[in-house]
Amino acid sequence: MNRPNASRQPMQAQRPNIAPGSAEARKLAEDLMDAMSALLGLIERETELVRAGKVRDAMMLEAKKQELSRNYVGAVGQLKANQAQLAKSAPELLSTLHRHHDAFRAMLQVNLTVLATAHAVSESVVRGVNAEIQKRNVPNTYTAAGRQAAPGPRHITPLAVSRSL
Repeated sequence: MNRPNASRQPMQAQRPNIAPGSAEARKLAEDLMDAMSALLGLIERETELVRAGKVRDAMMLEAKKQELSRNYVGAVGQLKANQAQLAKSAPELLSTLHRHHDAFRAMLQVNLTVLATAHAVSESVVRGVNAEIQKRNVPNTYTAAGRQAAPGPRHITPLAVSRSL
C-alpha cells in the first residue's frame, strides 16, 4: 500500500526535553493515546476494506495514513525524550501507555498479515495469468528424444501490468 517514492514532509519539531509535571505528563500521554487511536481506527478500516476485496478504497486512505503515522512518530519521540522524567513522576501512566501500545502493535500485526495475504494472492493471480499467456504463446513441439521442447527466449512474451486501478 505504500509507495517507495512517496513525498516526505518534515517531522514536527519535538518539544525540548523538559522535566514534566503531572499535567505535562498527562498531556504527553494524551497526545500519544490520541495519535494511536486515530491511526488504529484508520488501520482497522483499511484492514476491513482489504479483507472485503476493496483494495482501491483501501489505497485511498494512504495520504491520511501517512499523516497519522507522522503524528504518531512525533508523539512517540516526545514521550521518549521525556521517558526518564515520566518514569519518576508518573510511573502508572507509563505502564498504562505500555499496555495500550502492546494492543496497538497487535492490531498493526493483524493489518500487516492481511496486507501480506492480499499481496501474496494478487502475486499468485498475476503469476497464474502469466503462465497461461506463456502456454498459449509457446509452440507445442518435441525434441528428437520425444520430450516436449522448452521454449526459447524469442517465444516468451512479457506481461505488462498497469499499477493504477
